Amino acid sequence: MRTIVPFDATTPKTRLDPLLDAEERGAFARAMLEDVLGGLAPTPAEPVVLATAPVDCGARVAIDDRPLTAAVNARLDDVPTAVVMADLALATPASLERLFAAGGDVTLVPGRGGGTNALVARDPAFRVDYHGASYRDHRRIAESAGASTATVDSFRLSTDVDAPADLVEVLLHAPDGAAGSWLAERGFEVAVEGTTERVVARRS
Repeated sequence: MRTIVPFDATTPKTRLDPLLDAEERGAFARAMLEDVLGGLAPTPAEPVVLATAPVDCGARVAIDDRPLTAAVNARLDDVPTAVVMADLALATPASLERLFAAGGDVTLVPGRGGGTNALVARDPAFRVDYHGASYRDHRRIAESAGASTATVDSFRLSTDVDAPADLVEVLLHAPDGAAGSWLAERGFEVAVEGTTERVVARRS
């Protein structure tokens, strides 16, 4: 199955700025991309990295610097097509196989906060809209197109890494992956802070 992996090769992961400088954010984003491509490798996926600029990742790369929605929609006429975000550092072959095997004309994996972390479009009338609460919007778009929907409830695919608080999930649940190893090599570790015993990723 053709699988689009959108990747911001220009200014990735700006919300991690409190912990990582621009060069580090770029390196960490590439490590997460490596994890996603590694998870896809044993599956029926045929990944195409849809990047805003050239990136050396060992996979086929298509360059498109348009906004995410326009860039993905330009590639949805040929179905089935999957879209898997490049910051799913916890993704495993098993979790991705669940995505590909699920039914529905449109299969959706919701992210935290209302986003859409992955999907499979089997109806050529379906189009994406990644603004705002995209999971809700994608269900509405599918309904308007007369397409059935299925939802995959997966902790590993629903966990995207955007903010500093998300780094602890990588350290806890994917410590041996490229992104987890990258964090550990730069001094990040899981820590328990304060009287509330909040679990965080701390840099030594």
